[in-house]
Amino acid sequence: MLFLAFAESIQLFPDGTIFIHIALILIMIWVLNRTFFRPINRVLESRERHKGAGGEAGSILNQAIQKESEYQAAMREARASGYQIIEQKHAEAVSQRERKLSAVKAEVAARVASEKAVLEQQAVEARAAISADAEQIADKIANNILRA
Repeated sequence: MLFLAFAESIQLFPDGTIFIHIALILIMIWVLNRTFFRPINRVLESRERHKGAGGEAGSILNQAIQKESEYQAAMREARASGYQIIEQKHAEAVSQRERKLSAVKAEVAARVASEKAVLEQQAVEARAAISADAEQIADKIANNILRA
């Protein structure tokens, strides 16, 4: 019921007071812009400038990122250089080991050949000694058989 009473008091057709209301709203907007919105916008813009990439903190952050990337590149280069030196030393050690091993193999082969020659010589001498002893023993056996 109260709603219906309120609805009857509302004018649906504008009269001359609408211009006063529009003028008051425009004055209110102008006053609020001057006293409230412009200072707040200035504060927000300065905060954004200082917080963003253009501020001192942003430049320090960019420098830190750049130095970190330079450090990472230097570390990769140092590691690559270290690995290269390790590979070079390893290759030198392997070639030195191969040279020593081939020298030892040659020495062993020479010793084996000389020892085989010595064994062959000893075998020839032993055969000759056995052959001479066999003839003497055969002569003794023949003499013993003939004497008996």
